[in-house]
Amino acid sequence: MKGLLAALTLVLTTPVAAAAGQRGAGVGGVEITPLIHASVRIRSAGTVIYVDPWSVADLSRAEPADLILVTDDPAHHLDVKAIRQLRKPSAPVVMPASGRAQIPDGIVLANGASGTFAGVRVESIAAYDLTPGDPVHPKGEANGYVVTVGGQRLYVAGVTECVPELLALAKIDVAFVPMNIPPARMAPRVSADCVRRLRPSIVYVYHYDQALTTWLTTPTGAPPDAAARAAIARTLQEFRQALAGEPIEVRVVDWYRGKP
Repeated sequence: MKGLLAALTLVLTTPVAAAAGQRGAGVGGVEITPLIHASVRIRSAGTVIYVDPWSVADLSRAEPADLILVTDDPAHHLDVKAIRQLRKPSAPVVMPASGRAQIPDGIVLANGASGTFAGVRVESIAAYDLTPGDPVHPKGEANGYVVTVGGQRLYVAGVTECVPELLALAKIDVAFVPMNIPPARMAPRVSADCVRRLRPSIVYVYHYDQALTTWLTTPTGAPPDAAARAAIARTLQEFRQALAGEPIEVRVVDWYRGKP
């Protein structure tokens, strides 16, 4: 137990402090604010973009959105309540086709398609499984995105493995890459190897605590205990260590700070 608590302290205490420093940090003229799990705010020259806004985060003082990007249709990616709260009148919501029923006026952007929305160039990148098993993420049903804003190319991978469409990307300044996707998808060293092959200037590892996210979605019973959180902490440390010595700035932040 002492070893587990030590691991939790070592890895999570430091990222919490880093998160406080990196809220509003970014690259060039682009401000990046991690929110929760897969939810992030991107701001540049007065344009505010949210990816997968989720109302489990505190959005009470959040800036209104000029553009919202949705990667998939589960509630922690497509949250109608959060979208309604944040969306400026007529602000575009770009999404996969699976979001039509919930956001009828959303803009469907198929894998491989691109467009300019609210003055922002957006490319839809396929996000899918290579490893079989539940939960299933088939090809063509979810999106990652490359967003070009403030002279920077930001890649938000969504829920994906290291698929060819990801590896074909070039000149990515900031990448958001998932980890710990069941069953045994994007384990820390696999996710890190994917980042090494993508070669962004900066990487945020995100979407990495599936058990806590499940509990936050339906908070019945007890949340994940200290041992479970320590196990997640070890995966973050393993990811960071796997990229040690690479010319990539690794930003490991606590996407779940204060939860539960």
